[in-house]
Amino acid sequence: MSNLLAFEKSPYLLQHADNPVDWHPWGEPAFAKARAESKPIFVSVGYSTCHWCHVMAHESFENEAIARVLNEHFVPVKVDREERPDVDRIYMLFVQATTGGGGWPMSVWLTPELEPFYGGTYFPPTARWGRPGFREILEEIARLWREDPEKVRRSAAHVTAQMKEFSTSRGAGRLPAAGIGIEALERAVAEFREAFDPEHGGFGRAPKFPRPGELFFLMREFARRGETAACDMALATLRAMARGGIHDHLGGGFHRYSVDETWHVPHFEKMLYDQAQLALAYVEAWQVTHEPEFARVAAGILRYTSRDLGRAGGGFYSAEDADSVPADRAGRANAHPAEGAFYAWTEAEFQQVLGDDAEIAKLRFGVRPDGNVASDPQGEFKGKNVLYLARSLDETAAAVGRSRDDVAARLDAATRLLFEARAGRPRPGRDDKVIVAWNGLAIAAFARASRLPPDAFRPTPSASRLPLEWLRAARSGAEFIRSTMWDDARGRLLRRHRDGEAAIEAYADDFACLVFGLLELFQADGDPGWLEWAVALQRRQDELFEDKSDGGWFSTTGRDPSVLLRLKEDYDGAEPAASSVSAWNLLTLARIDSREDLAARIERTFGAFGHQLIQTPRAMPMMLAALCAWFAPAQEVVIVGPEEREDTRQMKETVASRYLPFAVTVPLSSENREALARQMPFVTPMTMRGGQATAYVCRDFACSQPTTDPVEVVKQVGPAE
Repeated sequence: MSNLLAFEKSPYLLQHADNPVDWHPWGEPAFAKARAESKPIFVSVGYSTCHWCHVMAHESFENEAIARVLNEHFVPVKVDREERPDVDRIYMLFVQATTGGGGWPMSVWLTPELEPFYGGTYFPPTARWGRPGFREILEEIARLWREDPEKVRRSAAHVTAQMKEFSTSRGAGRLPAAGIGIEALERAVAEFREAFDPEHGGFGRAPKFPRPGELFFLMREFARRGETAACDMALATLRAMARGGIHDHLGGGFHRYSVDETWHVPHFEKMLYDQAQLALAYVEAWQVTHEPEFARVAAGILRYTSRDLGRAGGGFYSAEDADSVPADRAGRANAHPAEGAFYAWTEAEFQQVLGDDAEIAKLRFGVRPDGNVASDPQGEFKGKNVLYLARSLDETAAAVGRSRDDVAARLDAATRLLFEARAGRPRPGRDDKVIVAWNGLAIAAFARASRLPPDAFRPTPSASRLPLEWLRAARSGAEFIRSTMWDDARGRLLRRHRDGEAAIEAYADDFACLVFGLLELFQADGDPGWLEWAVALQRRQDELFEDKSDGGWFSTTGRDPSVLLRLKEDYDGAEPAASSVSAWNLLTLARIDSREDLAARIERTFGAFGHQLIQTPRAMPMMLAALCAWFAPAQEVVIVGPEEREDTRQMKETVASRYLPFAVTVPLSSENREALARQMPFVTPMTMRGGQATAYVCRDFACSQPTTDPVEVVKQVGPAE
């Protein structure tokens, strides 16, 4: 018999609709039940593609005995953190403060007043691995509540008061002077240098998480002041990740994170926000170096995102699961999914698919008879291989005594065969909800990549068509959100779309990331409609979320009484903080619109996070990247010419081939001139010279001599080298 989650749209909540636990969604009916029955609330927070969420569900939430304890003594509530990041942030703050760690699944016990008093992450059903058993915890909390509920309430109220005090003081400190800001940038580079792993790339030890914000910052410091060591760390990390098993070498895209320091064995879920940000990072790495591998990896990410996360009619789905049913158990009743089953290979499977070319592919991808996973505490990969680039093409060719070109051709064919064979396996589940924030990041990635010359992606199949395909993907994603999730008359943006329904009032990160995507899309195709919508969204975001006294943007509006704290996110993790992305956006808008208030608001934003930027700069690398742009010379590059003309295309591609992180590119033509002149009066006198596509390179709205020569444009923009 289904519980109340059967009426929800969230894929994560629906996964638990048939549990024997009497789950409620987050909302007033659950809270009212807790008050009426004087029961504590048990809140379980996770997301649909979370491996350990599946483990705890199978071990505990499907267990009839544990369900009886939960149902008798608690009001159980399930929360999808991707739909309700506001709820997740508050109770994660509590768990991190009281346990020293965090993650998902998150397990938190609340009073009927929603104040937390105990929490953790994954709990096994019975005590093991030094963790207390979930059933024992439930029974002990039930006893404490039964014997002295007021004592528990007092403790929860005290903790909540401390959290509120902490949240109001968080981020105190300002950056009023340029010297302090530059000092923060230099200190941050030094901290990254200290944490850098020179052997394997990345920062710190295992587990290693991709944090593209770190790479954006380091490459921008290279552009700002020629800090080659900073750029080298970023490039080395991107190369190492591209070689590792965290990278899907058959289907493209990246898994969530690596459990080891070599980027070899990942947790296998694939998230849209990772694909979007990593695609941007690899595009920027190509602009810095023009190394073909960076463009090839970026193309693979976007191809995967379009193929497997793309939604018919526009937009992108959220994620693919880490777990799937192993091929040898397909069709069996109650076959239990296993992590990485879709992606891992035995040597015998390789041999069966590839025949005579198996040896070459095994050398290239590190496939061994007994498997290549050195550390496998759960025994999930016994005899299995996680593909990684164990040898370069030259090393593989030398090992088999063949030419490099011959080996490359054979490996291309082998990769296609393996991809096709893998496609016949049971696929991981896909979370098919559309989240505005993540779609904004994806729109930005597709739009940015669409500006690169097709030659950057050769010998990728159909390279000449890729930029146009990616521009179409960005446009259709933006159009889908505008038509289904945005109400222009009311200034209302909704966060989630699934199964024909748009719902949940958008948060600050939804606005910020969508504005970011639209500004990138405007720079790709020059459509003034994207710019106008971005400006309208920014205005509405400011009305709902901006802290106009201290700077920055709150994550929520503060209108929902069930959300105890109004927080400003001050950590750029897997997803960048709304204030960090908004700082980027205002910097871009300031280069388009010379309104004086924009500069003041940007500076106030940096001030709001001054303490963080000075004391723990690595916590906010996206904000550091924005601060870097603040201290760099601003550029505007206006390219005048009909979009369909070859000389216009060549001029645009010339500019897009350079690494210009502090420049805004404006495509100007007779079709958009009048509309753009209203937003950007400085473009009014800019025209084609001699009937040819013409570039105007400007610094702080003062322009160099217009030129029709792409070589001269390169000189004027002054690329970082």
